[in-house]
Amino acid sequence: MTENQISKVIFNCALKVHKALGPGLLESAYEECLYYELQNAGVNVSKQKPLPLIYEEVNLDIGYRVDIMVDEKVIIEIKSVEVLNDVHMAQILTYIKLSDCKLGMLINFNVALIKNGIRRVVNNL
Repeated sequence: MTENQISKVIFNCALKVHKALGPGLLESAYEECLYYELQNAGVNVSKQKPLPLIYEEVNLDIGYRVDIMVDEKVIIEIKSVEVLNDVHMAQILTYIKLSDCKLGMLINFNVALIKNGIRRVVNNL
């Protein structure tokens, strides 16, 4: 699957979770439900995947963790906040650069319409 095909699967799964749960829950609840839906959609998915920082050829495990990674190609960062801001965008951009992925999806479930809570962030796609 291409990154764009994967992003469609992610959007549909996020929509299903949001319709079922609505806004107002903790990020961890949305993460578990989205992970479950992505597994049912048949994609290769992992959650809370460690993301090391490599500095001057030294691998530093400093605690970065990707919320969900799909097919080792797309990173999903889940939020449940009032408003997505620049620091959230910087976080997902950093994660996709560190992982060498080309696409990241920042999903804020604390919105009335899920389409208003999804941001695609690309890195040389």
